[in-house]
Amino acid sequence: MHDNYELDRLMELVRERKFRALREILIEMNEVDIAGFLDELEVDQEILVFRLLPKDTAAEVFAYLEEDQEKLIEALSDRELREVLDELYLDDTVDLIEDMPANLVSRILRNTDASTRSQINQLLNYPKDSAGSLMTTEFVYLHPNNTVEESFARIRKVGLDKETVYTCYVTANRVLLGVVTVKRLLMSAYETKIGDIMETNVLSVTTHEDKEEVAQMFSKYDLTALPVVDSDDRLIGIITVDDAMDVMEEEATEDIEKMAAILPTDKPYFQTGVIETWKHRIPWLLLLMISATFTGTILGFFEEALAANAALTLFIPMLMDTGGNSGGQASVTIIRAMSLGDVEFSDWLRVIWKELRVSVLCALTLGVVVFGKVMVVDRKDVMVAGVVALTIFFTIVIAKLIGCTLPMLAKRLGFDPAVMASPFITTVVDALSLLVYFAIATRILGL
Repeated sequence: MHDNYELDRLMELVRERKFRALREILIEMNEVDIAGFLDELEVDQEILVFRLLPKDTAAEVFAYLEEDQEKLIEALSDRELREVLDELYLDDTVDLIEDMPANLVSRILRNTDASTRSQINQLLNYPKDSAGSLMTTEFVYLHPNNTVEESFARIRKVGLDKETVYTCYVTANRVLLGVVTVKRLLMSAYETKIGDIMETNVLSVTTHEDKEEVAQMFSKYDLTALPVVDSDDRLIGIITVDDAMDVMEEEATEDIEKMAAILPTDKPYFQTGVIETWKHRIPWLLLLMISATFTGTILGFFEEALAANAALTLFIPMLMDTGGNSGGQASVTIIRAMSLGDVEFSDWLRVIWKELRVSVLCALTLGVVVFGKVMVVDRKDVMVAGVVALTIFFTIVIAKLIGCTLPMLAKRLGFDPAVMASPFITTVVDALSLLVYFAIATRILGL
């Protein structure tokens, strides 16, 4: 946001109740920074400061607030709430309603006009993960037979309340025909027909397209807006780049949580209670703890071998950690490639072939290093060094192959590939690395 000095200054103005000076500063600030400042305040102070804002600024700030939106709605009068809702874009209102309890949803809908209420209900009916749930119906559309001059007049008339005016869509009987940018309009003569300058090769999505795939299209084609059409190619809404960025952030957060063995949550950290956080973390911890007992079982099975050559015990943590790290590298790389659309299940042979070559190079490098380390640093004999080096080699190869194949298999079976990342793969590789270790040790050392 702003630096700590400015934040302290704003907080001091609130404490001293110098609201006129505070308002003058807030008016000059960016809406995102104001929202960040409000999130630092106590609820009663937040409500007081929010009421100082001009109504158009207040609506923008409200959309960016991470906490206390419910308490603000409860504190605002119907008139104040109506002013905020009138200034909010429709998709922001829908996002707000989705996270609100039923009594506040009723109050919000009660303070919107019939037309807006109908559009909100329409958007709420789309599946949560679909393009329809992301779109807004507030866009500028032009007719192909209109001139550039007539189109500018229309943009001036309706553009103030639209999500974007930089990209305009050309329709006839609601059917999407093309797209034209304001830049193209500015560079064209006033008497030019829109149909003569519009771009007809328009990327679009249907209402039930998966929102993650929609977000990828923004990244791939460098879009600022994307039209949403129905089965008859009728334009019913648009998705803007800010909404696509929100999806990317949500998906990245969800993948990180799954890769860290946490059930995903859509709440900010401080808004998630201790019990709720515990509920999200404990299922995976229990599952991983139970699965980790396999390593204990393997160690118990080879207890006599360890007793016969106690030096083998020293290298177990290193072998397991190296295997887990190797599998984690491969899995994260493949998960990212799949999320970007670079890798599909049909590419599994190419992926395995590449990872096999990479794993052999990594395994040879680490095998040589660990052989020297066991001989020179740990001062063990050449047989023990050979066992450890061979185990490192086969563990890395196995781990990387598992790390690249399990995420693809998970996606093929309809699961999220992120659940196959660390620590799940680490647990599997730990058990396999022990089996390899004792198999090699038994053969070479005759245990």
